[in-house]
Amino acid sequence: MPTHAPIRVGIIGVHPDRGWASTAHVPALRDLPQFSLSVVSHHRIETARASAEKFGFQRAVSSTEELVNHPDVDLVVVTVRVPEHLRVVTAALEAGKSVFSEWPLGMNLRDAETMNSLAVEKRVSTMIGLQTRANPTVRQMRELIRQGYLGEVLSCSIIGSGITWGEELEEAFRYTLDPSKGASMLHVPFAHTIDALLFALDDNFHSVSGTLVNRRTTIRMTESQEIVPLDVADQIAFSGKLTSGGLVTSHFRGGLSRATNFHVEINGSRGDLLLTSPVGYVGLGGFKLMGAQADESLHQILAPGEFAAGENVLTGNVRNLYDFFASDMTSGTRQGPTFGDAVTLHRLIDAIEQSGGVARDV
Repeated sequence: MPTHAPIRVGIIGVHPDRGWASTAHVPALRDLPQFSLSVVSHHRIETARASAEKFGFQRAVSSTEELVNHPDVDLVVVTVRVPEHLRVVTAALEAGKSVFSEWPLGMNLRDAETMNSLAVEKRVSTMIGLQTRANPTVRQMRELIRQGYLGEVLSCSIIGSGITWGEELEEAFRYTLDPSKGASMLHVPFAHTIDALLFALDDNFHSVSGTLVNRRTTIRMTESQEIVPLDVADQIAFSGKLTSGGLVTSHFRGGLSRATNFHVEINGSRGDLLLTSPVGYVGLGGFKLMGAQADESLHQILAPGEFAAGENVLTGNVRNLYDFFASDMTSGTRQGPTFGDAVTLHRLIDAIEQSGGVARDV
């Protein structure tokens, strides 16, 4: 494909009125001239046609097979639920198409490794939806740390809230209560947050341990008020030793707190950084970055390219990620997270699940 030609996008599972694809992916892609909205699919052709008309896709189809094999699709975007990823991503890779899959890549480490191996075999471009890596504030943290703002990283402390997995749950997210589906608080908000931290630190874990606790044994469905079992952890205690030697500790809670909902503090030998947000974890809202060195008082640090007040952070993060992908795909750069990065994060989550509170090598 010529580098000047727009990358023709096919998105699987777009609904005209709701969903992550219509909320974040479509607005992001429409802002970027490097892409064109080519084909949209939904298992109900009426829904696909409505999405095509509303968002400006050139064609609507009713099956994954039609979309991934369509000659006018260069990049397949997968935004359906996690349990469907293995089938859908595999179909796209077998068709020789590049793939952008939302995180988590698979329901478990085995599925993620399978998809990554196939992508390597097919020699296609991939991206995983770890969109916080494209957030200007997180990237500013990474640059400051790279420049030595912190000196030697000594420790990192994280408080987070899952938002979901609290007192109530919308019916659309009932599947996240099944631990086998790979979409729990551990797999989504916790994983996104830890990935953003590791990206900012440009580091990884040497060993990890985690304790997963169910304090709520039931949860109420918002629409029906039905009380159902809560079989995934609503409390996560985590500790890990970085390859550089620093200590990371974290506590994630289901629902939201009336006190602190998101707090990431990194302490170094020369300085400290503090990242906060009004919501429970990275990626959903705006950030405030503060720092101090020597005798300074803690003060706000602005990031180049930071989103304007009122700008949709979700769309902005995803738009930046697509911008990276276009550069990686057409110019050979290496800015965006790939399926290989997804496997690394899946391996970390798997180690936490298996640890039982005992430190495990990653």
